[in-house]
Amino acid sequence: MARRDPHSYNDDLQPETESLTWKARVDFQTQRLHAEATLLLKEASAGPLDLDTRDLEILSVVDAQGRPLGYHLSPPEPILGSRLRVELPSGMRELTIRYRTSPRASALQWLTPAQTAGGQHPYLFSQCQAIHARSVVPLQDTPRVRLRFRAELTVPKELKAVMAAGFVSREEQGEEAVERFEMPQAIPPYLLAFAVGRLASRDLGPRSRVWAEPEVLEEAAAEFEDVDAMLRAAEALFGPYDWERFDLLTMPPSFPYGGMENPRLTFLTPTLLAGDKSQVSVVAHELAHSWTGNLVTNASAEHFWLNEGFTVFAERRILEALHGPEVATLHAALGRRALEDAMEHLREHPQLTMLRTRLAGVDPDEAFSQIPYEKGYLLLCALEKTVGRERFDDFLRRYLESHRFQALTTEQFIDFAEKELPGVLEKANADAYLYRPGIPESAPVPRSERLERLEAMKDQVPTEEEVKDWTPAEWQLYIEWLPARPERALLQRLDERFHLTKSQNAEILVSWLAVALRGGWEPALERVESFLGEVGRMKYLKPLYGALAADTEGKVLARGLFQRYAERYHPIARAAVESILNR
Repeated sequence: MARRDPHSYNDDLQPETESLTWKARVDFQTQRLHAEATLLLKEASAGPLDLDTRDLEILSVVDAQGRPLGYHLSPPEPILGSRLRVELPSGMRELTIRYRTSPRASALQWLTPAQTAGGQHPYLFSQCQAIHARSVVPLQDTPRVRLRFRAELTVPKELKAVMAAGFVSREEQGEEAVERFEMPQAIPPYLLAFAVGRLASRDLGPRSRVWAEPEVLEEAAAEFEDVDAMLRAAEALFGPYDWERFDLLTMPPSFPYGGMENPRLTFLTPTLLAGDKSQVSVVAHELAHSWTGNLVTNASAEHFWLNEGFTVFAERRILEALHGPEVATLHAALGRRALEDAMEHLREHPQLTMLRTRLAGVDPDEAFSQIPYEKGYLLLCALEKTVGRERFDDFLRRYLESHRFQALTTEQFIDFAEKELPGVLEKANADAYLYRPGIPESAPVPRSERLERLEAMKDQVPTEEEVKDWTPAEWQLYIEWLPARPERALLQRLDERFHLTKSQNAEILVSWLAVALRGGWEPALERVESFLGEVGRMKYLKPLYGALAADTEGKVLARGLFQRYAERYHPIARAAVESILNR
């Protein structure tokens, strides 16, 4: 037996899944999926087959002829869930599992009509990264085992189902509608994604469309109208786009991430709808995942930097191509600040500040941080600096082309880099990034004239004339460069002059509110209380709940707010906030 992914029961001596046929009926009343999953194995086999599940009620397991198969569902383990072991008779290649999901399924959030923009119909969406697909489908829930799938979702007739797959058909049957989808490219299970709600769409270009609740569709279409130009810029850098379409779904406020790179249907937080296209870097990030992550995937959470470090690097190259090097450098500076904060947060867990992690017994959601994103980005910048941009770009394209639709380990990346760029890892001090905690002293530092002008304002309250051309990224950097506990008088002057507590840009607002809470600026507290009930994005919840919970009185308030708003948050976000409040 060999379990190469510490977060899966998958045994690499057992057969792998080739494809999934999934049928599910969405039951909003009981908040369950009534489903069946047919797994087609890559080869006829015999013996045990171990599948990952979490809180699934298994009703039956049968072969292709409907004959019962022996199976055992083990008691759940805290991180992994329950192992479903099916005994395969000789020559077995196909099996079907009938089951129900739990109302507590960690990948699913069921929203009441009151929690939607329209207020008339319920809404359901999935979020399977990192290891939550097993709460929706019994399968080998590891990025190592990619699969193709066909899916059939039965939903209330007045609602629309969308899925990260190619749309096939919709058939109305009485009070319900059956929507069918197909994904011909093999994906890791964490990219299984769907949503059901009152949805409308608007084409953005020949390969892109935006979906949203009708009430926010116009706003979303205007914000993301340049996505086709972004797609063309990415292809010029990284090669042909392999997923046919790049559609977007603007999610309800409770979505826990900025975006999720589900192929063919990227999920995006509505906090990106700033009205000025200032947060489209998130779209660039999710688009970049079409190559780095979706096309070439980390083999497990222990190699997460192969997904995210490469994607941050690719995102900033896209931004540079579209908006110039100064803008890309500002985002790199913001990333450096986020990396430094993550290092401080994890100072008691230095092993989690290395890129190559060891996560046996560690929940990947608990280990999640900006380390693989920003430290991974710095490693790639160091490699680029060592060999030059042109040579590194050639290397990056060869890397992507050589490993299309594969899952890689850090060790496999090292082998490829040594073959293609002999000696470059040692010259770039790669071991310090991969195997040592902290930020290497030799790590590249972002520099530009615009950044230098901003740094000169660090200890000043700027005038309205001086900030008239500032981007949201510059505002964020300025705010985050304020003292950790600024004087109340400074906060008052800034707020009175620039109305930061009323900012409509969520990135600026959250940076400001976190600083203002630490400095005791009372007007910010009221905005924090309301804002925590408006969003579910963890990037915003964690710093605000963290700032509130910094002292005893604040922690009491934070607990009260969490009790009030917890049902609005996705299960992943609820767990993250609970972790903060329980420290």
